[in-house]
Amino acid sequence: MEAERSYHHGNLREAFLDAARRLLERDGLTGLSLRKCAEVVGVSHTAPKNHFGNMAGLLTAIVTQGYSELAQMMTADLPADADRDRRRKTALLGYIAFAEQNPSLYELMFSRDRFVNDDPDLMRQVGACFVVLADISTGLGWHQGTVDEMNGKGQVALWSLVHGYAQLVTAGRFKKDNMKGLSILDILPALGVDQND
Repeated sequence: MEAERSYHHGNLREAFLDAARRLLERDGLTGLSLRKCAEVVGVSHTAPKNHFGNMAGLLTAIVTQGYSELAQMMTADLPADADRDRRRKTALLGYIAFAEQNPSLYELMFSRDRFVNDDPDLMRQVGACFVVLADISTGLGWHQGTVDEMNGKGQVALWSLVHGYAQLVTAGRFKKDNMKGLSILDILPALGVDQND
């Protein structure tokens, strides 16, 4: 990775984030450091500290960016009048596509004790993802109980399904002939009739 010495000072933070993302995907978390980001961008090794403070600050910014992109991919190209079935399919396919395109970032987003979990910007982006999850988990018809109980169970079930599937896909685990080429939609259990589109 060549040093990027031609940057605009106003975009230095973004240059660090871009470098960090590429280092993360190329070398994994163990290959990522503030010093390496500075080398890629072509600035003093102390410069990233002015923007992120420490490694946890950098990772928090990367993860925040990741959740923002995940929410966008889960709702990409949806018309305003899309019904829940279409919103659900788009969200599930977007979730898997994000994991496949950003495997190391995806793993980092669900790791423990690597970043500042209660960072306000991060929590806003995580919240945006949960809004999508709550929407697509409504009306599954998989569970019994009160409406609130069914919605809670539906969110856990659908998130577990798509998250587990994404981890297996990114790990290259589906190698048997009858598993190759399957989409998340191919394994989704039959859905009930949505009452609240």
